[in-house]
Amino acid sequence: MRKPDTSLFFVVRNAVARTARLMVGVPDYEAYVAHRRQVHPGEPVMTYEDFFRERQSSRYGENGGKISRCC
Repeated sequence: MRKPDTSLFFVVRNAVARTARLMVGVPDYEAYVAHRRQVHPGEPVMTYEDFFRERQSSRYGENGGKISRCC
């Protein structure tokens, strides 16, 4: 496995890309997986598809998500 590049350019580029994805609502699957493995070891990790579906459902709501309308 290749060692991740830790040069300042790549660190900044990855941080900017991550911020841009979060600003437009694209969930961060890699951060989710890292969190699950660190904080909840041994518990199952959702697939990317399940994770994305759950985040979209939470954001836009199948059953009353964050966006509400009067009509």
